[in-house]
Amino acid sequence: MSMIIGVPKEVKDNEYRVGMVPSGVKALVDAGHKVLVQTGAGAGSSMPDKDYKHAGARIVATAAEVWRKSDMVVKVKEPYGDEPKFFRPNLVLFTYLHLAPIPDLTKELLDKKVTGIAYETVTDKAGTLPLLTPMSEVAGRMSVQVGASYLEKEKGGRGVLLGGIPGVPPAKVVILGGGIVGTHAAKIALGMGARTTIIDISLNRLRELDDIFGGRVHTLASNSYSIAKAAAEADLLVGGVLIPGASAPKLVTKAMVQKMKKGAVIVDVAIDQGGCIETARPTTHSDPAYTLNGVVHYCVTNMPGAVPHTSTLGLTNATFPYAMRLANMGAEKAMKSDPGLLEGLNTYKGHITYQAVADSQRRPYKEAAKLV
Repeated sequence: MSMIIGVPKEVKDNEYRVGMVPSGVKALVDAGHKVLVQTGAGAGSSMPDKDYKHAGARIVATAAEVWRKSDMVVKVKEPYGDEPKFFRPNLVLFTYLHLAPIPDLTKELLDKKVTGIAYETVTDKAGTLPLLTPMSEVAGRMSVQVGASYLEKEKGGRGVLLGGIPGVPPAKVVILGGGIVGTHAAKIALGMGARTTIIDISLNRLRELDDIFGGRVHTLASNSYSIAKAAAEADLLVGGVLIPGASAPKLVTKAMVQKMKKGAVIVDVAIDQGGCIETARPTTHSDPAYTLNGVVHYCVTNMPGAVPHTSTLGLTNATFPYAMRLANMGAEKAMKSDPGLLEGLNTYKGHITYQAVADSQRRPYKEAAKLV
């Protein structure tokens, strides 16, 4: 079968990633498919139109043309702004969706009967999240870079150098969650010389982290007492807690934030799923931070968009094999053949097909395997 695949330019604030690179276009075209790329879609990732054209894409002028003529749209961020007006029945949308905290977008997908396949809930045979991992790696590493910057006095921080200097102690970095985000945040924090603590609910994961970092990271079992104490001592607090597809739990309360040091910095990487800090609210790259109770909050929902060349390559390395399978087989057959890809299905023919999204929004749920 032949499919028309569309790659629109991202519209979210300062989002420069792109859903497909020229090599992916060439592979799809070689397989007999047509690819429409909106002009300028890859420019922010240092991938100009001429590279896409050389790979066999048709360059089109507007997002409307991409959306209306494509059987499947491949992008990076959840539909935003005017994009939902292009939804229609049987359109396959392959992107990050993060639907749990966005009921309005969920309703649009359901009303228009879009087949919404979310990168963040696709699983592999090991039960991990292969399409979320590369961006979690980027966001985890960025969280400490960003946090170190906002600890500078001119940006509202305490005026603390993350790694200290001889004779002056380093900053204290506390990381909530020992998964991909937390592990990569710890790598950068340690590399910059900070005193680093990871808090996680899994004792086995804490044992693994202790081995990975050779005892250089302090580990704490997660409970409200430990979190409150660690937050009060932190110069930089990184939120990296994930429950796949669901709203993140609010592990740090307003009361805990009020007891943090003035000028301390919070970077809530979990903000895409609603955030794990009670005082966190989504921000943009244009207006990335705000101060509340004397604590600087950085809660940008598309952090990896700030390093689009790295992020696009890392993301498409993971997503493209799935995109090719969806194009070659069609969405339904591809998902039937791969239970992990079927886990990515969040909306289908007017139903929510991912349990955690339905639970977060208190909407009805239908099991994907019974519908596809």
